[in-house]
Amino acid sequence: MRLPQSQAVDEGPNLTPVIDIVFLLLIFFLVATKFDQQEKDMSIQIAEVLKATPMAMGPKELVVNVNKKGEYLVMGKTVSKEGLSHIIQTESKNGRGKVQIRADENVKFRYPLNIMGLCKLHDVDYTCTVLEKKP
Repeated sequence: MRLPQSQAVDEGPNLTPVIDIVFLLLIFFLVATKFDQQEKDMSIQIAEVLKATPMAMGPKELVVNVNKKGEYLVMGKTVSKEGLSHIIQTESKNGRGKVQIRADENVKFRYPLNIMGLCKLHDVDYTCTVLEKKP
């Protein structure tokens, strides 16, 4: 038996399509987001430190890894010193105001020092892990 029109219950708006769109957007942004963890070369062995500091990086930092062979790795690619200079110069013009230097514990000091010199040349701030041996 059909109810009269005056006794019909108002169910409100159907929210199912809205919830579907929200979940699809969430999945899209999770897949499309570039994770900064990818820039850190995991094969580099950072030396043991007395006081560890967090290796967090801001959204405007360029990560430069130096492996034990003295090769510069930026965004997963090996670059020369000249290529690194060009990258630092370009990134400083694009608003990245800081370079994070991560060096292998067995690398010679001249390689991170080259990066520091390039940062000074292009007027870019840098951070470098201070390696302190345990007593």
